[in-house]
Amino acid sequence: MSTDRCRVLMIYPRFNPNSFWNYKATCELAGARHPAAPLGLITVAALLPESWEIRLVDLNAEELDEQNFAWADLVMTGGMLPQQDGTLAVIAQCRSKGKPVVVGGPDATSTPEIYEAADFLVLGEAEEIMADFVEAWQAGTRSGVFRSEMGKTDVTKSPTPRFDLLIFAHYLHVGVQFSRGCPFNCEFCDIIELYGRVPRTKTNAQILTELETLYTLGYRGHVDFVDDNLIGNKKALKQFLPALTHWIREKDFPFEFSTEASINLADDAALMQAMSQANFFTIFVGIESPDTDTLISTQKKQNTCRSLQESVHRIYRAGLFVNAGFILGFDSEKGSVARGMIDCIEDTAIPVCMVGLLYALPNTQLTRRLDREGRLSVPSDADHTQGLGDQCTAGLNFMTSRPRRAILEDYRAVLDAVYAPRAFFGRVRRVGRMLDCSNRRLELPKPMEWQELQSSWRLIWRMSLAKGGVRREFWKTVVDCLAHNRQALPYVMMMVALYLHLGPFSRHVVAQVQRQIDNLPKASPALRPVGAMPRTAAAG
Repeated sequence: MSTDRCRVLMIYPRFNPNSFWNYKATCELAGARHPAAPLGLITVAALLPESWEIRLVDLNAEELDEQNFAWADLVMTGGMLPQQDGTLAVIAQCRSKGKPVVVGGPDATSTPEIYEAADFLVLGEAEEIMADFVEAWQAGTRSGVFRSEMGKTDVTKSPTPRFDLLIFAHYLHVGVQFSRGCPFNCEFCDIIELYGRVPRTKTNAQILTELETLYTLGYRGHVDFVDDNLIGNKKALKQFLPALTHWIREKDFPFEFSTEASINLADDAALMQAMSQANFFTIFVGIESPDTDTLISTQKKQNTCRSLQESVHRIYRAGLFVNAGFILGFDSEKGSVARGMIDCIEDTAIPVCMVGLLYALPNTQLTRRLDREGRLSVPSDADHTQGLGDQCTAGLNFMTSRPRRAILEDYRAVLDAVYAPRAFFGRVRRVGRMLDCSNRRLELPKPMEWQELQSSWRLIWRMSLAKGGVRREFWKTVVDCLAHNRQALPYVMMMVALYLHLGPFSRHVVAQVQRQIDNLPKASPALRPVGAMPRTAAAG
């Protein structure tokens, strides 16, 4: 094998199917196989020498055949915590076939000891490491650890990802990244540990080049800005949005955008208007808890001193619908929190809520504190029968302040309430009335318009056959939107389509939680304290 040539097989590991985020039924409705494309791996691919040949296999969307393994000189893999089992399976397969394997990504960076069976570990942000790895490989090195300091990479030097490696039809959306890092200091969050508290942003030209590349490759539709807090650097974002607006209008609106942002977006009317004009249509917000004491104790102070209801409704009126995260199990919970959380979700009218259990992620302030207190713990066998999932299907990997049974009963009550058909569709109807879609456009080619129409008919058919009150609530929602805000109908239908996954998934989690409750001893704790993080992990 020539030292300047290498055949690289990039394998994106499977996510655990037992997850809030897989949206399996929604993907099937749209003719996709997985929600999101593997942005990390295709960014790494762009950092490799042009003379190297690269193939990408996403195990969430396709099978891995023997021909690909036989072709490859080297395998690269890695991902997030919910992919841990899948990554370890890829490593084992590579070892059995004698193929050298490189592992990187956020989970390997956080817990490298879990992946010690790999030939190479690439820990940190890839832009700082890959040149050293390539040099070592070309020099004949066949094992080693390559590490860079997190949060220091100059992202203006990050290359345009290899979008050409993707099969666009496999995904609901593709991603781009404008910034890394978050200015806040939430105790339970690992983003600030991985990427720092000073958000680093790409240049306007970089992002527009990435979008232009997608456009030239023929992609149209939903593009997700994968930033953990897009508004972390407001100054840079406000300089970028006018350029994005100009570009998208010049191209006749080929994309619409989603992202994640903190709730203080609601305080900046000009920024919300600029995002809406740039064709952003939804954001994910971490609300976590409606309880002020909890927010202060977890250092999520940006959510305090405000009406969450009014903040979310201002975002709706700016033309962006909100998805949100909520967490149960904080030390500050003095009694039952179910009613307060249910009321918050209803008052804010957020249909899509990822309600999860607190999980002490590796290398966070929370984990370090619990370790000092001797409270980290390994779940009992009854807690994790489905493998790695996310905060919805695993959590509370520590000795809780409140009785574990009480937390699980609250969790069951919240999921039962907020994903009951009447409650979910009621919130969708209220969003449909508030959502200002006057700035929104998406122009698709005729074949894609036909695909969208087919998906809509499949959704109508599925909902018309649904039972348990879903059919009635669906038609009430459609009629209400047509009567009060016709422009919002595509986004109302989008939220409705998510219920194909969220309804059954919530019932599955409720049943799993009930089994955990039933298996708990009446008086003794279900968890035993230990001195280290468990190898099971639940959230990305």
